[in-house]
Amino acid sequence: MTYKQQEKDLLKVKKLHTGFYIEGKFHHAIEDINLEVKPKEVVCVVGESGCGKSVMSLSIMQLLPKGISKISDGEILFNGEDLAKKTEKEMNKVRGRDIAMIFQEPMTALNPVFTIGYQLQEVLFNHSNINKKDARKRAIELLREVGIPRAEKIIDEYPHQLSGGMRQRVMIAIAIALHPKLLIADEPTTALDVTVQAQILELLKDIQEKEDMAIMLITHDLGVVADIADRVIVMYAGQIVEEAKVVDLFTKPKHPYTEALLKSIPRMEEVTDKLNTIQGVVPPITNMPEVGCRFVDRCHKAFDSCKKVSPQLGNVNGDQHLARCLLYEKCYPSDYSEEKEEISL
Repeated sequence: MTYKQQEKDLLKVKKLHTGFYIEGKFHHAIEDINLEVKPKEVVCVVGESGCGKSVMSLSIMQLLPKGISKISDGEILFNGEDLAKKTEKEMNKVRGRDIAMIFQEPMTALNPVFTIGYQLQEVLFNHSNINKKDARKRAIELLREVGIPRAEKIIDEYPHQLSGGMRQRVMIAIAIALHPKLLIADEPTTALDVTVQAQILELLKDIQEKEDMAIMLITHDLGVVADIADRVIVMYAGQIVEEAKVVDLFTKPKHPYTEALLKSIPRMEEVTDKLNTIQGVVPPITNMPEVGCRFVDRCHKAFDSCKKVSPQLGNVNGDQHLARCLLYEKCYPSDYSEEKEEISL
């Protein structure tokens, strides 16, 4: 599949800001998020834990915890309608039918006191007038579609009776039950062993091609990204720091954070006593820098202006390759007037 710029956006997030109340004070977890997902496209969102990937997905689904969080600004346009303005009742009609989500840990996402069949049929009952007999038949078909053997038996079992891989397949079956246009998968392979991870990814690719749906896959595994993505969004400290086609990101990364992530991948052809790591940690939302680049304290290419000027997301090579770094002229704020430092890429 290739990225077709001319296609209309299925999902368009514009200037999204989401945060949490901590000890009475509001702190942003994600800021100025702008992204698009086109029909049938696979977009991967990558970054370390704490970068805001899951908060962004929960914002899109309107599943943020009530009372302690809020979307403070921005739009979440799905087929032209702003999800941020919909009521809970209106969102219930969207979730599952138009947008579905696979959560990171299926053991906590599935209800332990209800059978697999009950939970599969529930989504069918919520969005259609299907009768019990047909719902059970459809649930068994879904289990078979996601590669679960003995589907007619498994349907009457409980989540704790299944392996982690089987539970994740059940979550996928629930997600695709109503043929959604967009599937959001929040680190769906994190809790699984390597062999099962490969099986789940292969299953997602097969379903995506069969159902002609778009996928937003959230992960910290760049191996997964290389295998499945059309386009990649890199997040750091609540901001998008790079966005590119998958080939461009792996062959011509522009942001020092992306470069560091790629260098930290172990390679078979390189024998070394020590793996490459990124020193330091992602700053917490309670102590986020107000000015300057948020990666500056961990960046090997940082210079003085990086602590004084907040970089903007700019097009750095004319081919829809965006980065947020002062190494590039187009990333300086429009009102920046001081003489730029001499730097080398």
